[in-house]
Amino acid sequence: MKKPLIGITTSDYKSHTAWLFDWFAVWRHGGIPLRLSPERPFPDHLDGLIIGGGDDIEACLYGGEVLPDVRIDPLRDKLEMKLLASFIPEACPVLGICRGAQLINIFFGGTLYQDIYTENKAVKNQRTVLPRKHVDIRPHTRLHRLLKVDWCRVNSLHHQAVKNTGKGIRVTAMDRYGLVQAIESVEHDFLLGVQWHPEWLVLNRPQQRLIRSLVHAAGKRIKKQ
Repeated sequence: MKKPLIGITTSDYKSHTAWLFDWFAVWRHGGIPLRLSPERPFPDHLDGLIIGGGDDIEACLYGGEVLPDVRIDPLRDKLEMKLLASFIPEACPVLGICRGAQLINIFFGGTLYQDIYTENKAVKNQRTVLPRKHVDIRPHTRLHRLLKVDWCRVNSLHHQAVKNTGKGIRVTAMDRYGLVQAIESVEHDFLLGVQWHPEWLVLNRPQQRLIRSLVHAAGKRIKKQ
């Protein structure tokens, strides 16, 4: 069977190591990874899409306050919004990772906490690539069915998070501070986002199920075509 083509969004200046983890996460589960960034040609066809992690999202996209000393990538924001607008109507499976989950929420009209540490004083900084943060998965959600666990420990590399959910978006996981850690669409077969980075958790079975499920959903879409 033809292998599914999975687009993965990055910045134009993302490190080679970070892209290697993105590439390996898709390749190991039978997909063909395609790097997407502002300077690369816009794809005519994709079987699946990952909106990857990276810089903060431009505040004007969700009615936030423009803050100094915040690294943003407006050209990437524009690319990713265009990708979602192009491929969601085609029932393309979509997974948002960290910034990607936030952008999916914004695409559907949601908002963000611009800085979880200043807006929620009780939140302690847990910035780590290791699975140290406890996340509770809500039952009867697509994420719960895919991960097959009620809770998990994940890494944490973000300082922003989903605040108000967009139209048709529901919360599927929370941390102990009550901050949103995962979302999914109630109107699409496979459209979800997680606030952590499953691609870095290469030995974690539940997290690898998540990426494998995206690749498999993309493969099923090929069969239907």
